[in-house]
Amino acid sequence: MESLSQLMQLLFSGLTIGSIYALIAIGFVITYNITGVLNFAQGEFAMLGALLTISMSSAGLPLYLAVIVAILIVMMVGGLFERAAIYPARKSSVATLIIITIGVSFVFRGAAIFIWGTQPHSLTPFSGNTPIRIFEAVLLPQSLWAVGISLAALAGMYYFFNKTYTGKAVTACVMNRFAAQLMGIKPEKMSFLSISLSAGLGALAGIIIAPISGASYQMGLMLGMKAFIAAVIGGLTNAPAAVLGAFLIGIIEAFSEGYLSSGYKDAVSFAVLLLVLFFMPNGLFSKKSGKRV
Repeated sequence: MESLSQLMQLLFSGLTIGSIYALIAIGFVITYNITGVLNFAQGEFAMLGALLTISMSSAGLPLYLAVIVAILIVMMVGGLFERAAIYPARKSSVATLIIITIGVSFVFRGAAIFIWGTQPHSLTPFSGNTPIRIFEAVLLPQSLWAVGISLAALAGMYYFFNKTYTGKAVTACVMNRFAAQLMGIKPEKMSFLSISLSAGLGALAGIIIAPISGASYQMGLMLGMKAFIAAVIGGLTNAPAAVLGAFLIGIIEAFSEGYLSSGYKDAVSFAVLLLVLFFMPNGLFSKKSGKRV
């Protein structure tokens, strides 16, 4: 019975962190498919969302309102980032664009240190902290929020890209950029929209994880790296595949930490990434899903 409870505990932990990776990974996929850019500042949007929510909540703003305002602010930051950094360099090489996003991530972290300092901050859980026991394993209500919101975000992305005019315009840019331009769709506007939307998803991920692990200026670095690994493992051209990759990485990390050591979980994640790149460079689920956002 003890082994079963440990198994369930590790599974819950893996699903929780996997759901956070999933939200950020969706942002990677959307940005990459529209702009061709691997945005390594994606994790910093999670950091900004979490710290902004904590600040506004501490100032007396209701939590739900603080969450909404923080996401909107981070989306505006994402849009400004696209107009000021990505758009002017849109004709540059892929390497140049990647270096730009890395540089911007350092700027975001520096600004966070200046505003919030180096000490971690905490956020009140969305619905209390009373644990739920399943097979003697402990599940926090915040974990349910994490998994539920990530799945809801995936459903929302599916509806947006398949049922709305704007979403279909974005998808058209993904499938055939030149043909989309002939139809009057402006990829530049879609680039702005995609990065703003990705920033909002990143902010949401940071807000969800903040009550569990706290928030600090450096939280975005590792979240962004793990989400990138998840997106590559699942398939950078497909959001549902990236979500599956995110849950896979979360579960692998949880079991590595539980049965080996916490020091091994990062090494195991990168080892899985290398294996996938060696044997299935397009991702584990790319053949099943095709090139669709």
